Amino acid sequence: MTERVIFHIDVNSAFLSWEAVYGMKERGDIVDLREAPSIIGGDEATRHGIVLAASMPAKRLGIRTAETIREALVKCPNLIIKPPMRPLYEKYSKAFVKEALEYSNVYEQFSIDEIFLDMTGKIELGKTPVETAYKLKDQIQNKLGFTVNIGISSNKLLAKMASDFEKPNRVHTLFLDEIREKMWPLKVGDLFSVGKSTGKKLEVLGIHTIGDLAQMDLKLLQSHIGKKHGRRIHQFANGIDDSKVESRGDINKGYGHSITLSRDISNENEAGVVLLSLVEKVAARLRRDQVKGDCVVVELRDKDFHRYTHQRKLDVPTDITDEIMKTARELFLECYKGTPVRLLGVRVTGISKEEYSQMGLFDNEKKEKLRKLDASLDRIRQRYGNDSIQRGSIFLQSGKEE
Repeated sequence: MTERVIFHIDVNSAFLSWEAVYGMKERGDIVDLREAPSIIGGDEATRHGIVLAASMPAKRLGIRTAETIREALVKCPNLIIKPPMRPLYEKYSKAFVKEALEYSNVYEQFSIDEIFLDMTGKIELGKTPVETAYKLKDQIQNKLGFTVNIGISSNKLLAKMASDFEKPNRVHTLFLDEIREKMWPLKVGDLFSVGKSTGKKLEVLGIHTIGDLAQMDLKLLQSHIGKKHGRRIHQFANGIDDSKVESRGDINKGYGHSITLSRDISNENEAGVVLLSLVEKVAARLRRDQVKGDCVVVELRDKDFHRYTHQRKLDVPTDITDEIMKTARELFLECYKGTPVRLLGVRVTGISKEEYSQMGLFDNEKKEKLRKLDASLDRIRQRYGNDSIQRGSIFLQSGKEE
């Protein structure tokens, strides 16, 4: 059996790099923003002028993302400030994805500046995966003018971890026989899926490195972190991940809602209110069309424009609000890094007409009660409007739905 080969391609300082390339090629800028103290700054009127990205010279002066532009100017009065340009970022994102697709058509765009490629069976005869990665990396730089890091492994998790090693413009490997040397010494908070909240719990337990987590007793970990999430991060610490590289086209075949919030939310309770509202809309549409889904996807974008998506396959396809919400909340906690959130989205994929399951009497009883509740709420909303009744107390912030 051929061993899987996965590339994770990550654009270095994406927003600033793309602004720099555009400035040099299109505006005729003399100064390369990457080589001068410069930042991409927020919209002063509505986003309070925060730093979204900073060049290396700016970082050397102590300027950091998420601080205010005013604070950055105190550190460097001559700082070059450029506003964020979303259409520009989307243009360059599409451009680097196009270059990657010359190497494999099995891909998953993880965020605007990250992509997974399944390179299994795609490596040129006589070439190694590392040589192929260098070729792709250099091709992107020569044709598009910006650099990327490429991580290589036999699964998505380790490929992503590898791409976060030394930057910029590098290729790194992280195969299973390398995790003890390359990954285990890293701080536990560096592990994918270990958010701020989980990281604090692990520190209290004396778990400081990924290696500590990998060697921790699983049952003890689950008693503190939770059964599913505990198992997940324990597997990740040991380099175990069997998730597939899902093509973007497959992910889009589903039912979803997202909302850009009028103000950032900074705690799990506020996020739960928004998530429930989104899940209710998605589940109602599933029931309206008499279909079910077996995969829940949660997306969030933080105030620094970083995008995170997590998804989970369900044992049984569902259209029940309560079941979708339970998974959506767990996925949010896996994505959430403690940084204020400006966009939340929920999507259900793996759509089918049937529900295949073998359930016990009590499982069936519970599902029937939940279905009756959903049906009652659907009827009330159809008659009196979507806002006529809400589960618990949902006081949703006004924002722009997408």
